[in-house]
Amino acid sequence: MSIIDRYLLRLFAKVLLVSFSSLTGIYFVVDTFTNLDEFVRYGNETQGGLLAVLRDYYSPRILETFNYIGALLALIAAMFAIAWLRRSNELTALLAAGIPQSRILRPLILAALVVSAIGVAVREFGIPQVRAELSRNAQNWQGTVAKPVRPRYDNETGIQINGRSALMAKKEIVKPKFRLPGHLAESFGRYLQAETAHFQAPTEGRRTGYLLTDVSKPENFSEMPSIQIDNQTVIFTPTDATWLKKNQCFVVSNVNFEQIASGAKWRDCSSTTELIQAIHNPSLEFGADVRVTIHSRFIRPFLDMTLIFLGLPLVASRQPPNVFFAAGKCLCLVSALMLITLVCHSMGNNGYLITPAMAAWLPLMVFAPIAYATSANLRE
Repeated sequence: MSIIDRYLLRLFAKVLLVSFSSLTGIYFVVDTFTNLDEFVRYGNETQGGLLAVLRDYYSPRILETFNYIGALLALIAAMFAIAWLRRSNELTALLAAGIPQSRILRPLILAALVVSAIGVAVREFGIPQVRAELSRNAQNWQGTVAKPVRPRYDNETGIQINGRSALMAKKEIVKPKFRLPGHLAESFGRYLQAETAHFQAPTEGRRTGYLLTDVSKPENFSEMPSIQIDNQTVIFTPTDATWLKKNQCFVVSNVNFEQIASGAKWRDCSSTTELIQAIHNPSLEFGADVRVTIHSRFIRPFLDMTLIFLGLPLVASRQPPNVFFAAGKCLCLVSALMLITLVCHSMGNNGYLITPAMAAWLPLMVFAPIAYATSANLRE
């Protein structure tokens, strides 16, 4: 690595860190003062106080913010580094020395590629680890405020899982009302209602499902035998399951609690592996929006680099550009890329206008040739 490479990388890193710190700092300050009353109340109720609440609340959102603006910050840092070289006439001296422009820009392109790779790691490994925290806002940070339940069918058993509300902290459905399909309703009734339904992960000898407590319908459920489908028990009753109390029953289901209570946030905060596993889950039937998200995860690094090759020619041209004119053109390019991506994803989410794969690939198909044509001077 040459001296000029290290010089450019230091400029790139400084601008990237300063830009990210500034933007996240502004967002955190505004958001903190907007929700200050809630944070003070949480601080009084927890051992660490207000600072601990702010730390726990905003730490996961640093990852989320980087996921949103990482590629844009990489473009800003690369453009600033080139603009600084041009302002100090160092770029002119390097070109006069016979160094190709492509060689000068190489470390910046590699640095932008590293930022894109970090973004992939954040999406696949970082954000899924803090999905629960990101699904709660300042008004429901402790997960004790009831959220509406999004009804879902378990396609494997035919049971519709529904309820009045959900408590994120307890993974609990309040006033659950499970609608049973016809072949189960014949012996157990149309609805299975209780006071609470607590989601339980699989344990040794027991499948994933919901433990219903204080069952009210059917009234004599404790005297009924457990129900099986294809020699697999799907509803356990106290008659056959000694580990249940007389007012409890257990409904087997592979529908995760977060998929009921978190809605679209679960999709956005899940890794690609989790999304692929979800669409192959026989209990679930996701719409085209999940498939669009999966395809877009694979396309995202290429779109990030397309954005870099769209923006760099604006400041790396041989004719000294007007800084404000270049910034305006860059803003228009970024806005056009984001707008077309949003429109394509929206068209693909409904599953009728274009396919999910086309919705994810179309922005790259539109902007990649433009980026290749406009960056011709960078390859000289």
